[in-house]
Amino acid sequence: QVQVVESGGGLVQPGGSLRLSCAASGSIFSIYDMGWYRQAPGKQRELVAAITSGGSTNYVDSVKGRFTISRDDAKNTVYLQMDSLKPEDTAIYYCNVVVTTRGGIFPRPYWGQGTQVTVSS
Repeated sequence: QVQVVESGGGLVQPGGSLRLSCAASGSIFSIYDMGWYRQAPGKQRELVAAITSGGSTNYVDSVKGRFTISRDDAKNTVYLQMDSLKPEDTAIYYCNVVVTTRGGIFPRPYWGQGTQVTVSS
């Protein structure tokens, strides 16, 4: 019913930048919170950044001042601008959107398939 597709990952040198995009499509009535999570090898998945439907944002401490989350509701898309990247940012980045579908009653989360971000010289 709802498809979530990330793009924009890749290999970048330390200090470089990447911009991730995540587009939601399908039987969408309304989108609430949108967020980015990441999971590094051997570690638990963690919330990196989130944005509410009202535009309020929050970030994990390790990315504050370096990453910026934004959304375009006309395109059902959320972005993650990542600057001053560090090797410890290397992970698979997953998009999460909370959606009420057409004909649905309660909002529920949907996940993308993930996109690899590798920061290495």
